[in-house]
Amino acid sequence: MVELRKAVVDDAAVVARIYIESWNEGFGHLLGIRELTSERVDRWGQDLAGGAVDWTVAEVRGVVVGVVGVGPSRDPVDPMLGELDTIAVDPAHWRVGVGRCLMAHALGVLRRSWARAIVWTPASYEPGDAFYRATGWVPLDRSRRDGTEVAFGRCL
Repeated sequence: MVELRKAVVDDAAVVARIYIESWNEGFGHLLGIRELTSERVDRWGQDLAGGAVDWTVAEVRGVVVGVVGVGPSRDPVDPMLGELDTIAVDPAHWRVGVGRCLMAHALGVLRRSWARAIVWTPASYEPGDAFYRATGWVPLDRSRRDGTEVAFGRCL
């Protein structure tokens, strides 16, 4: 059973590990492999400490296995648009419902403040494309970072 709770600064190390492992396993071949460093853990600690993004972790039997963050859109900057900032699941827990649980929660949080949302994802990342489409997102025909990222959007 997946349980959700607000992320706290003490989650930084595990969240950073999940983010890096998910990145490398999912699309490292597209955007480059990343390493887990103390600087990345520190950055996650700062991100989880507060700010514009609402961070939530998913736990299975008391172990953090995923993270999601939502907040106002950064690209484009639009006060009427929310953003799914990050969603990452430990690869050992892929395809068992953790991502869908995190997505359902994220959409609920986004609905509190916005009527529409955006998410940026690696271009040509077919599993991500399929996940976003299956959870109600649609391609927006927008790209950035020299075409390596594409946008999906949805009404909330």
